[in-house]
Amino acid sequence: MIDRRGFTKALGLGAGAAAVSLAGLQGTSAAAPTSGRTGNAPVVPALTPGTHTAFPPLKQVQAGLLDVGYADLGPAHGPVVLCLHGWPYDIHSYVDVAPLLADLGYRVIVPYLRGHGTTRFLSPRTFRNGQQSAIALDVIALMDALRIDRAVVAGFDWGSRTGDILAALWPERVKALVSVSGYLITNRQAQLEPIAPASEHTWWYQYYFATERGRKAMEREDLRRDLTRFVWQTVSPTWNFDEATFARTEAAFDNPDYAAVVIHNYRWRLSLAEGERRYDRYEDRLALKPTIGVPTITLDPLLDPFTAPGDGSAYRAMFTGAYEHRSLPGIGHNLPQEAPTAFAQAVVDVDRF
Repeated sequence: MIDRRGFTKALGLGAGAAAVSLAGLQGTSAAAPTSGRTGNAPVVPALTPGTHTAFPPLKQVQAGLLDVGYADLGPAHGPVVLCLHGWPYDIHSYVDVAPLLADLGYRVIVPYLRGHGTTRFLSPRTFRNGQQSAIALDVIALMDALRIDRAVVAGFDWGSRTGDILAALWPERVKALVSVSGYLITNRQAQLEPIAPASEHTWWYQYYFATERGRKAMEREDLRRDLTRFVWQTVSPTWNFDEATFARTEAAFDNPDYAAVVIHNYRWRLSLAEGERRYDRYEDRLALKPTIGVPTITLDPLLDPFTAPGDGSAYRAMFTGAYEHRSLPGIGHNLPQEAPTAFAQAVVDVDRF
């Protein structure tokens, strides 16, 4: 298996690939993009994390295989930003980011991914698939349903992976990209190889999910709560979230398809579960490690145990367009919720590349 620390080896990138570094001050852009320029990007007002606790009433739309629940903030005809969450999180990772961007004139769409929150499968017969291309196609279907031709796509964890895939396979739909932890497209062949024991230890829950005990834990509300909360604590060691913050997100895990989608996602990555043939052509293209040419800012939260060392150098070669890398000290895995101003600033800046 590969984690983000194994990018250089797994992606076949040169160890000397250059990356632009940043001091990591929230809401500051200290480095120029390697091509293009930021222009007169507005400065996002500083906001204390946790200022907002709720979204306006959510909307629902049928898109592809799903009835998607999503938050929709900002002017209806503003430039669109799609904010994509990760695991074990939900749309509340963007509860502060979304109003910051909406106040600057963006239309911000924050969908529940399949298996989360109010997003439901339209048919009980649809396989509860968690593979990467299926989730990416959900987002394309959502854009089509909302008549969004192009958007800035921003995400972390599953959301980063999905944004990377959209930018690699459908660049005409992605105006620009903000990707926490860089290039996260899964290479299943590389994931078959072991990595350093300390890094394997960080991924303990993936191995747990490979067992029936892990599957049962995700299906049981009490154990699921303890497990997901423990992940929050370990991957964001300085984020002092309160019980109400966790409870707002935990409610999204009550989705009847949550356990099935999550377990399949992690088993599929390790080649312990098969995908569906309908996605083979996309996975074949992703296995070739496609580069990303759309304007991109990558963000590395330095307290995240999954952050690869080297200031983005391990994945720098995978981004061939206008590019900037930023490192954020003192921030853990759930970057948009821990550092909303810095995340929103990256969106505003990359939109000007």
